Amino acid sequence: MEKRIEIRDLWKIYGPNVAQFVARNSNPTEEAVREAALFPAVQRVNLDVYKGEILVIMGLSGSGKSTLMRCVNRLIEPEFGSVKVDGQNLEHASPQVLRDIRRKKMGMVFQNFALLPYSTVLENVAMPLKIRGEAKADRLQRALEMIALVGLAGKEGHFPSELSGGQQQRVGIARSLAVNPEIWFLDEPFSALDPLIRREMQDEFLRLQDHFHKTILFVTHDFDEAVRVGNRIVIMRDGKLVQVGSAEELVLNPADEYVSTFTKYVNRTKVITTRSLMNKDPDMAVNGDAIPSDMLVSDAFVRLKGDVSAVRPVVDAKGVRIGSISQSALMEQIIEMMNQAEI
Repeated sequence: MEKRIEIRDLWKIYGPNVAQFVARNSNPTEEAVREAALFPAVQRVNLDVYKGEILVIMGLSGSGKSTLMRCVNRLIEPEFGSVKVDGQNLEHASPQVLRDIRRKKMGMVFQNFALLPYSTVLENVAMPLKIRGEAKADRLQRALEMIALVGLAGKEGHFPSELSGGQQQRVGIARSLAVNPEIWFLDEPFSALDPLIRREMQDEFLRLQDHFHKTILFVTHDFDEAVRVGNRIVIMRDGKLVQVGSAEELVLNPADEYVSTFTKYVNRTKVITTRSLMNKDPDMAVNGDAIPSDMLVSDAFVRLKGDVSAVRPVVDAKGVRIGSISQSALMEQIIEMMNQAEI
């Protein structure tokens, strides 16, 4: 897979006399930082983000997830380490080059919408194109296209105060997309919305990703949201990466109790696939239609429902049999999930 972002040994430190500490230390440790009465918001983070993936960064408040995102796009300057975007080290980029990268390659959606209250929807969406110096006719045409794309056609002349929270966030998304960013940063974009609107916005986000195939960093504190939108999930604590993996990997093999806490109440049947539950015995007798190895347990159970004796072959993406699955194995997982929910 092609790497879009490479993060190496990244640190962000807060407190008095940080500059003096940086001057004296080229390879800091957490102990040295804390002994200097400083706070390590991000600690020695190493991470790759691949082209076209949605990488979700999550953790409790104060875990460093938003700080990490802002260090990646250099809205916050890290003290140590490097960030490369498409092989270019942003640490060595001039202010002008960095501005060009942000304007042409990056887009960001904020939790609080960040709309201009006295500008219309059309003006808000066209604003980054105006800053970029595009002709008025071109930027307005592009803005209208993005407004229609997020389902707000007919609202072009409205002001933010005349819109619902979900509609305001759609304007923020349209504005971010107007510059056609290759890399998209979303910092808890739906956390201020009501649950039903939040679900709708997640649907909208996934629809847009199917359309654009952006490389996305998505910050959230909600594991259910992370499961729904992410290809991989990063769990952070105290500025450190605790574990990185798919939702299924985090649920089945949590690195520690902290990760287990995040995954404890997730609906496992909506996360675990038949690949993780299948019998790998190549000689086991099977019957009936094949089950894809990436099918969720919940879907596989529906497929086998009522067929108690069924032992279906499990096949990979190429249709090659790699195992087998029975209704009893699926039922065991569902019962385990129910038992966990009662604890």
